[in-house]
Amino acid sequence: MDEEKRNIKLLPRKTSVTLETCGRPESDLSTRDVLALPAANDAKPLCSTSSNQRVTELFEIIEKLQGSRIDEQRCEFPPPLKSQLLKIGGELPLILPPKLGGYWLDPPLDKLVDMSPCTSPQHGLDPACYDILERDSDAKIYREFFGSRYHHTFIAVDASLGPLVLSVCLEEDNQRIRVILRMKECSLHGVFSLSLFPNVPSAVELATRLCENVTVTRFEAVSYLKAPELIIAFDEHRVSSNFKFGILLQKEGQFTEEDILSNTEETQEFQEFLSILGETVQLQGFTGFRGGLDVSHGQTGDDAVVTSFQGRHIMFHVATKLPFTEGDPQQLQRKRHIGNDIVALVYQEGKTPFISDVISSHFLHCFLVVRKVRGEQDQKAAGGYQVCVTAREDVPPFGPVLPDPPIFTDSSLLRQFLLTKLINAEISCYKAERFSRLELRTRSSLLEGLQNELSARSQCMLGDPFSTALPSCERLRGMSEGSGGFIENFKRAIRVRSHSFDTLGVPKKIGGIVTHRPKTAYSEKDDESEKNPDSTIPVVENSESADLGNQQCSHEET
Repeated sequence: MDEEKRNIKLLPRKTSVTLETCGRPESDLSTRDVLALPAANDAKPLCSTSSNQRVTELFEIIEKLQGSRIDEQRCEFPPPLKSQLLKIGGELPLILPPKLGGYWLDPPLDKLVDMSPCTSPQHGLDPACYDILERDSDAKIYREFFGSRYHHTFIAVDASLGPLVLSVCLEEDNQRIRVILRMKECSLHGVFSLSLFPNVPSAVELATRLCENVTVTRFEAVSYLKAPELIIAFDEHRVSSNFKFGILLQKEGQFTEEDILSNTEETQEFQEFLSILGETVQLQGFTGFRGGLDVSHGQTGDDAVVTSFQGRHIMFHVATKLPFTEGDPQQLQRKRHIGNDIVALVYQEGKTPFISDVISSHFLHCFLVVRKVRGEQDQKAAGGYQVCVTAREDVPPFGPVLPDPPIFTDSSLLRQFLLTKLINAEISCYKAERFSRLELRTRSSLLEGLQNELSARSQCMLGDPFSTALPSCERLRGMSEGSGGFIENFKRAIRVRSHSFDTLGVPKKIGGIVTHRPKTAYSEKDDESEKNPDSTIPVVENSESADLGNQQCSHEET
């Protein structure tokens, strides 16, 4: 009995210790207590089995706790990082779609393979397939088939369709009649054989053959001698040979808009890429298409990259050449130009992918991303340029088709592809929902102005004493001269509509106040606004068009 008491005294006093992990008691024996156990030889026979068992249980508990904690910290990669963060030839993809979607990629991420320049033969590198899309294929029909022939133009206002402008031309050689009917939504063109009509058809009959919804019973003949000039200006208001695109430089580790717009230094690699696209010119005194840049006072930088391609004039808004403002993380002096472009090109120096929606803008709808790649075996080789395209989901696909793989080793071929792709991208972006609504509103305003102008001028030709005050035809004709783009046409349309209302004596709301303007000749103030169209800010009642107009107000008419 005494021996048992002596052995019990050799055992250490059990200390009540709580091992807490994540705030939960899991064991009453700490690691420190285990290490403090005495190593007396006389105690081994009595406590060896019990101590080893407790130590084993303790470490099992610790392992379970650590495993549970790791599982709690382990998180799912949010899309697209889990399923779309792929490695291609040892490099990340050029573009990743945003988390909320809304963009398409070409080529898709699930179809990307090894992009090493020498892995496989290239397909789809035929420059003969690089066709430029037409913005409006029917815009020049009137100029081509009516301009040099004797023809008549008629106008009317339909109760449901609004203003109508009808042009009729008799082609006696072919015994047929060619007709164009202009409406708010579109223009309809048709050719009818004279054998279809027992007598000479009327304007109403020809209009109803093109559109069954026409309900007018009478058209008014246009007798203004310069009507063809106004009609051509309206038909071709969407036709432009001038384009402007943004160019962004993305370096390694740059994911945000602020980082990308803050780059100021141009590396030799980036300069070589710019030389492929065009030539660098001094903006001071530049006489070509300037794309809204200042060519007199140097407020938008000293130089820019320009080029001409298949009869088109292109100005590039290179972010690194635009003014950099210290202390402005948003770099508004750069954003006011690139953010108002519709298509931008991103050149990557590094392996950081570009997120489709990283640049916030109402106008930017498409990005072309280019990265220089080299062979895995020979890093000093010239390599090639890898290309990827992303656009908003309501932008229809456009050509030319990317080669397979999308690698260009010939710089001249890369230039043809990129310039064609940029031009087609902008034309396709106009079909997106936002731009299509604005285009419809622009066309409606311009057509209303054209119909009012032709009516007023015709009455003046016929000696109507009430038509002494007429809108200037120079304003409407200027729509197609030196076109600065879609947004400039929209602003002109609002001015034309406002001016037409003034001429007709229609009251106009300004800031909630209805004002009346007498039908008199131009005042000095009107003459000044005519010389400087931007001096008068149009009142846009629609909130969406007002927001877009505010973003675009930085554009200068070119």
